[in-house]
Amino acid sequence: MYKIFAVIVSISTWLGSAIAQHTAAAQSKWIKQVGTGTLEYTHTDKGDRITDFSYAGYKGGGVRIPDVPSRVTIYPVAGDNTAHIQHVIDSVSQMPLHEGFRGAILLAPGSYSCSQTIRLAGNGIVLRGSGEASKIIMTGAPHVCFSVGEDVKTERVGKAVFITDPYVPSGAHQFTVADGGDFSVGDEIAISKPVTDSWVSFMGMDALVRDGKKQSWITGELVTERIVKAVKNNVIMISVPLTDSYDAGFTAPGTTVQKIKRTGEIQNIGLENLSIVAPEQSVTISQPHHSAIRVKGVADGWLRNLSISNTVNSIAVSGRRITLDNINIQHTASTIGAAKPADLSANGGQLLFNKCNIRGDNVFFLATGAKVNGPNVLLNCTFIGNGWIQPHQRWATGLLIDGCKVPDGGIDFMNRGEMGSGHGWSVGWAVAWNCVARSYLNQQPPGAFNWVIGSSGEQQQKAMPFDKEPLLPEGVYDSHNKSVLPLSLYLQQLKLRLGARALENIGY
Repeated sequence: MYKIFAVIVSISTWLGSAIAQHTAAAQSKWIKQVGTGTLEYTHTDKGDRITDFSYAGYKGGGVRIPDVPSRVTIYPVAGDNTAHIQHVIDSVSQMPLHEGFRGAILLAPGSYSCSQTIRLAGNGIVLRGSGEASKIIMTGAPHVCFSVGEDVKTERVGKAVFITDPYVPSGAHQFTVADGGDFSVGDEIAISKPVTDSWVSFMGMDALVRDGKKQSWITGELVTERIVKAVKNNVIMISVPLTDSYDAGFTAPGTTVQKIKRTGEIQNIGLENLSIVAPEQSVTISQPHHSAIRVKGVADGWLRNLSISNTVNSIAVSGRRITLDNINIQHTASTIGAAKPADLSANGGQLLFNKCNIRGDNVFFLATGAKVNGPNVLLNCTFIGNGWIQPHQRWATGLLIDGCKVPDGGIDFMNRGEMGSGHGWSVGWAVAWNCVARSYLNQQPPGAFNWVIGSSGEQQQKAMPFDKEPLLPEGVYDSHNKSVLPLSLYLQQLKLRLGARALENIGY
C-alpha cells in the first residue's frame, strides 16, 4: 500500500509541476505554438527559419530502438578478455542477416579486463551487457575501448549541376538546379558549397593570426548530404531540411549538386547496457589517455544505457541517424591544462543525444567538429561541473540544445577566433531552447543567426578570444529567463511530423 501511495504522490507531483510549467510558459517570437500544438515559424527577411530538428536519431527520428535477440553469451575469463570478446563478435559477424540483424552478443555479469580496442564492424551486430554488472575494465596502455563501424568511402557519380536560386534559406526543403533530369527519388546527393575568399572575408575570418602566423579558418567546400524526396521539373525536394543557407553572392562559380555512392557504411549496429571503467587520469589532452567509444561510418545505430568512468575525450560520433540514449559519464579527476577534452563529440548528422548525464570539471560536455551539419540534437541532458556545451570549430550548423541543464557551466555559440589554430566561427543556426545554464555566450555570425530561447542564466557579451574589443554582436535572446511553449521543441516537431506514437517509441 505504501509503494502504491508513493507512486501516486510521485505522479501527482510530476503532473502538478508539468501543468505549472505549461501554464507559466510564454510564447517565442520565432516559433509559436498555436491551437492543438501546431507550430508557426517566423522567417528572416531572406526566408531563413529555425529548422525542423525532428529528423535527428535512429532511423531518422521517432523509431523505437529494437531489442535484438541474443545469439550467444560471453562469460569473463582470467586475464585479458580482448581476444575472447573479439572472437565472438567476429563469429557472429559471419552469421546471416535476418530483418537487418545478425543478433546480439550478451556479456554475462562480471568484470572483463581488456587491454586493447574491441571492434564492432559488421552490419546487424549488437553488443549487450547485463546492465552495470557487466564491466569492461580498461587496462594496459591508453587506448579506445570500443571502435564501432569503419571508414566510409564516398564517391561522387554522374553530372554535377549548379543550384540556380540566388538564395536558399536555412531550413529549406527544396532548391532549384540548372538540370534536374539526372535525379530520381531515393538518390543520395552531395550539396557542395565552395568556401570562397569573399565569404571568408565577409565572415571576418581572413585576418586570423596567432603567434605571428596566419591561421586558416576554412578551405575547400562545405558538403551537406541528403536524400532526394521528389523531383519536379528542376526543383529538387529533399527528405531532411537544410541547416545552412546558400547565398549565390558568395559562392561563385556556384553551389553544386551531385549524386553520391557510399562504400563501407555499417548499418543497424548497437552497443548497450554495460559499464566502461578506466583508471583515473589526470593528464593533458595531448598526452596518451583512455577513451571510451569511437563511432564512424555508421548509419542507423545506437549507444544506450552506458555507464562510463574516467575516460578522456570519451565518445566521438560520426555517421548519420544515430541515437545516444542514457549515457552517464563520471570523472573523479580533472584533465590538466587550458585545452579541454570533449566528453561527447558530434561529428556527423542526424545525431540525437537523449537523457545523457555527465559529472566532471574542465571539459566540453559536448563539442562539434569542423564543417558538421545537422540537424543534431541534445535533449534533456544534465551536465554537472565546470564545463561547457560549446560547438567547437570551423562552422558547424543546425544544432539544438533542448531542455538541457548546465548549472555550473555554460552554453556557448561563439566565435573562437584564433583558438585551436583558427577555429573561428564555430556554429551557425544553433538553438538553445528552454535550457538552464550558469551563463550563455550567444554571438551572431554575419549572414546567420543563433538563438537562445526560453532559457535562463547570465547573458555574456565578449570580444573574440585574445581581444578586449570590439564586443561581438549578440545572437537572439528571446523570452530570456522565462520558458516558452512547446516545452520541448524537438518532441513537438517530432509529434507533428510523425504522430504521438513516435514520442512513445523514444521513451516519451
